[in-house]
Amino acid sequence: MKRPNDHRGATSKELVSPELVDRCKRGDEAAWSELVEATHREVFTVCLRILRDRDDAAEATQDAFLKAWRGLSRFRGDSMFTTWLYRVAVNAAISKQRSRARRRMHETDTDDEMLSQVPSAASVEAAAGARIEVAQLEKALGRLPEHYRTAVMLRDVYGMSIEEIAQETDISATAAKVRVHRGRKRLKEMMYPDEAGSPQRSSE
Repeated sequence: MKRPNDHRGATSKELVSPELVDRCKRGDEAAWSELVEATHREVFTVCLRILRDRDDAAEATQDAFLKAWRGLSRFRGDSMFTTWLYRVAVNAAISKQRSRARRRMHETDTDDEMLSQVPSAASVEAAAGARIEVAQLEKALGRLPEHYRTAVMLRDVYGMSIEEIAQETDISATAAKVRVHRGRKRLKEMMYPDEAGSPQRSSE
């Protein structure tokens, strides 16, 4: 996809340069448009992986960029800008998730195709391990209950601590730890059904 071509200060992991961020913080709307273009796909991916609905993810993406624009003064440069931006996106997606839950008590969307269309990420590959394809992990994540999926995504894909997950999802640290543990266990059971059963079970 098209990317701005003047991010000379950006590294292979950072999509935008410190200079571009500084211009945005000074209120340069042209620079902000450039930044949005450079990061839109990745922010949308964050939202889609949590929400599993393209319309909801698109709305959460808009909310994330609006919140980021309004909160630029809070970015002090202690971490990569995209790391900060992804946290804003996670927060927007979870907020959307909560409002969606209030509208419908039970999630009925079981379409795994949404997650299979999301580009793979190196962090996902690391979490999945060398034995499976990233696409298989995406589909397995899509079959997890929403609260387990969110916890596992935040911990293993976006690298949040248990305390950060608890804060983002408005639960206790103990509950967050339990969700991550149970979510990982269910993923293993789905991806390695032969290993999830009894060790004495013979395979055919």
